[in-house]
Amino acid sequence: MNNYLGNKKALAIFLLPALIIYSVVLIYPVLQTVFRSFYDWDGLSTPVFSGLSNYKELFGDPLLGTSLKNGAIFALVLVVFQIGLGTVLALICADPRTRGRKLLKTAYFVPVVLSVTVVCQLWIAMYDPTNGLINRLFSLLHIPYEQNWLNSPTQSIIAIAFVNAWQFMGYQFALLYAGVKAIPEDYFEAATIDGCSKWRAHLHVTLPLMRETFKFCFVIAITSGIGAFVQMLIMTNGGPGTTNYTLTFMIYRYAFMESNYGYACAVSVLLVLISLLATLVINKVFDRGQQA
Repeated sequence: MNNYLGNKKALAIFLLPALIIYSVVLIYPVLQTVFRSFYDWDGLSTPVFSGLSNYKELFGDPLLGTSLKNGAIFALVLVVFQIGLGTVLALICADPRTRGRKLLKTAYFVPVVLSVTVVCQLWIAMYDPTNGLINRLFSLLHIPYEQNWLNSPTQSIIAIAFVNAWQFMGYQFALLYAGVKAIPEDYFEAATIDGCSKWRAHLHVTLPLMRETFKFCFVIAITSGIGAFVQMLIMTNGGPGTTNYTLTFMIYRYAFMESNYGYACAVSVLLVLISLLATLVINKVFDRGQQA
């Protein structure tokens, strides 16, 4: 192995195909998007160089604030539900004394394999203000909290984010469960022998040793929230009004509904920068915690 690693020609031969594919699939489209963001272009006619005008217009766009706020709310819901609840379920399923663990693990992952369209239609019916299951449950429990969930300017984004969190919690659960099972049982047994309760042992032993798993899960949840789109499109088409817009929905609107591709490219560049910044902050926070 050391002979191969010391051979620069062999390394170049093995790495070149991957570098070419990576550059064509990822680097080139990103550079093209950045390049197009400096043009006034409808996607068909000849682009006209406009400098930073798209970015100046973007930072004065009233939809930008709404989109950033919705992205933050969406990401927060995913973090709380997928990582918070997913961690608790992973710890429960990893306990050999839990009955029906195989059934639970399968049940948590079933929504992941369903079509997003099917899941959204299912929850549209459940959120129906008149005949929906959610309002019926509140009525049966005599809790006066019936809502028009998907038409509320303040609650609809949370309701939509919950649908995404519910469907893809199984994916995060699988990662967290694998993280728990990768920790040697000896650590946990040593903590319990020293007098720790089961949950205190998880708090002081299991969770700190899952730092890398949590870092990966946080990156997935937060970048997914910032770039959320499909559920908004299917369930409310971004409404009521523009209250459920996200950055991705802005890109869709300006590129495909208003044929303003140059401006949509500027929004895309901002989306990429925010996602990169979020990833860097998460890595920094977890790496600092590891060094402390």
